[in-house]
Amino acid sequence: MHASDGLHGDIGMVQKGDVMIWISKSGNSDEFKDTLPLFKRMDVKVIAMAGVINSPLAKNSDVLLDVSVSEEACPNDLAPTASTTAALAMGDALAISVLKKRKFTKEDFAYLHPGGSLGKQLLLKIEDLMYADDELPVVTANETFRNIILEMNSKRFGGTCVVDGSNRLIGIITDGDLKRLLEKTANLENLTAEQAMTKNPKTVSLGCHAAKAMHIMKKFDIMQIVVVDDEKRPVGMVHLHDLLNEGLL
Repeated sequence: MHASDGLHGDIGMVQKGDVMIWISKSGNSDEFKDTLPLFKRMDVKVIAMAGVINSPLAKNSDVLLDVSVSEEACPNDLAPTASTTAALAMGDALAISVLKKRKFTKEDFAYLHPGGSLGKQLLLKIEDLMYADDELPVVTANETFRNIILEMNSKRFGGTCVVDGSNRLIGIITDGDLKRLLEKTANLENLTAEQAMTKNPKTVSLGCHAAKAMHIMKKFDIMQIVVVDDEKRPVGMVHLHDLLNEGLL
């Protein structure tokens, strides 16, 4: 609320029990002198962020936060420059102090800030993005090379999970794995999935935040990550591009 507007009706937004933070360099403005008695009658506590610690504002406030500066950055020491920066820094410090006092968590932040990249980092789960069921590429350990290629091409994921007889994840085959195999040998016809796969692939569990999956993929320079359940069975897969499209960096 602007101090001048308060004298022309805006003070109606202030209720008994509120806390007023009054920011003033001089602490001696006419608006302050006219408005303070109204706040006192309403039992509104006043926190003063003042640049003059012996000013009327400082003396009549319930709490004083000293934001005085030795001089302004203005070459004439007139325009509020250094003093406005000091008030801004004190306001940030006050906000963080209240945040800690209220034990404000990341989950609280996400609830109040669901939009944008910050909200997505805190709220977006891996199951919101993963490909599952018929879209999930999966082959068994003894699958032939031809069927591996067919599965990878049909799901268009650039990779496929490899599972054992209990449907537990034992490896992954990616386009990069196939290229490296071709560099070693041209005879891939009799190659099985177990022979071609990379063992112990990086995975995330259901309920994992998408931002965590992004961090793992960037750290290990991988394009796909498998989502597994508590029994290490693959239930989904996410491609790096899907995370980038959501604005996660």
